[in-house]
Amino acid sequence: MAGKPGRPGAAKGKKGMRVGTGGHGKQALEGRGPTPKAEDRPYHKAYKAKAAAEKHRAATGATPIRRGEFLAPAARTAGSAGAAARSGQRVAKAADASEVLSGRNSVVEALRSKVPATALFIAARIEMDDRVKESIKIAGSRGIAVNEITRPEMDRMTGFDSVHQGIALQVPPYKYQHPMELLDLVLSRGQKPLFVALDGITDPRNLGAIIRSVAAFGGQGVILPQRRSTGVTASAWKTSAGAAARVPVALAANLNSTLKEFKKRGVFVVGLDGDGDMSLPNFDLATEPVLLVVGSEGKGLSRLVTENCDAVLSIPIARDTESLNAGIAASVTLYEISKRRAALKR
Repeated sequence: MAGKPGRPGAAKGKKGMRVGTGGHGKQALEGRGPTPKAEDRPYHKAYKAKAAAEKHRAATGATPIRRGEFLAPAARTAGSAGAAARSGQRVAKAADASEVLSGRNSVVEALRSKVPATALFIAARIEMDDRVKESIKIAGSRGIAVNEITRPEMDRMTGFDSVHQGIALQVPPYKYQHPMELLDLVLSRGQKPLFVALDGITDPRNLGAIIRSVAAFGGQGVILPQRRSTGVTASAWKTSAGAAARVPVALAANLNSTLKEFKKRGVFVVGLDGDGDMSLPNFDLATEPVLLVVGSEGKGLSRLVTENCDAVLSIPIARDTESLNAGIAASVTLYEISKRRAALKR
């Protein structure tokens, strides 16, 4: 008698426990582990780019550069990075915060403004125009090394998405000071402190303008927070019109802690914000030791910084004007403080 036909697709064989492999397939199940970084894979173009960059550094002694944004020590917003790109300035960040400025207009303007630089790079077989010739001439007169490199090396140095136009300028990292050391120095000279601290300023051009105003109206220094702030880049140096060489810039690991320390030393911390509770014409602390804190144009002062201020000033403006640029607002306030201090001396 024929057996019962099986169900189509059903497994053949006996029911019950199956015998395992005894661990022979364990290694296959574990996989190959995490994927190596692109620059660590010999067959990847990133590996070749890294090797070429190291070869170039060994030959020229140039500071290591990698793609990215210059951070003061902190981060720059996408808006400010976009502004830099629109102005033709391409920036790369190094592990030691060195900066590479590229583009013919940007490089020649930086050299004209006497921005500190360590090396000028020219791409091989570059089409020489007046800007390139002037850049080479200024670099030679200032003792800046001029190096000729290949275009692929220039691409890697400035970032593959930049339009370097065959020329780049390497700027050394800015040497920041300590806020309390600046205050001690001013007090030791018998001077009345006048400092400006920035809270959330990410545009280097605003920083440069503020440095210039501090120099013009008798201030002794600028304080930057270590996070969420721009730094003294080539763009900031250029905007300052050389004032960055005279006005020291300090770096605060924690801005709120620095404000509290200044208050303990007898310095009045005064915020500058569009929603301030005191109008600038009514400000009666101008002749006292002052640390002026400037907030960003969009967000103003942060909550904790506002709480640590002895007063928060606002500048009276026409109703049709929504707000003032941070650099302009700082300049107006510093002028008012310097005017009142000068009147007191008479």
